[in-house]
Amino acid sequence: MNRITTILLSLFIVVSVYAAEPAGKDTAKPIELTKAAFLEKVFNYENNPEVWKYNGDKPAIVDFYATWCGPCRVTSPILKELAAEYGGEIYIYKVDVDKEPELARMFGVQSIPTFLFIPMDEQPQMGMGALPKKSFKEVIDTFLLK
Repeated sequence: MNRITTILLSLFIVVSVYAAEPAGKDTAKPIELTKAAFLEKVFNYENNPEVWKYNGDKPAIVDFYATWCGPCRVTSPILKELAAEYGGEIYIYKVDVDKEPELARMFGVQSIPTFLFIPMDEQPQMGMGALPKKSFKEVIDTFLLK
């Protein structure tokens, strides 16, 4: 009985530690987009397919990914960290290419992960592959937030 109590108490402590958010830490997370949300928040290519016009109020990264993709799973925690670090300065969006194949086709996504980097007043740029956090930070600091 004592052993079961100890195990349950240990389990409770572990769950409590992992469930608690650190005090004062920004809890911004990547935002999952459907086609409708993409058209509203990023780019309405149905109304204006010829000219890029970003709809957001701060720069953004759009991650085209799939749940089964190994490299996508590598970059997912990096994007979560970046969303917490840069939450007030940029948006980080995620588009599941299996759920939103039209969006993937619209941007010519042929391999994943693919990233769309969207500055406020310039044309967006694409990046492909599982980028390290250092590369994301460089793009954010020198291209998105310059």
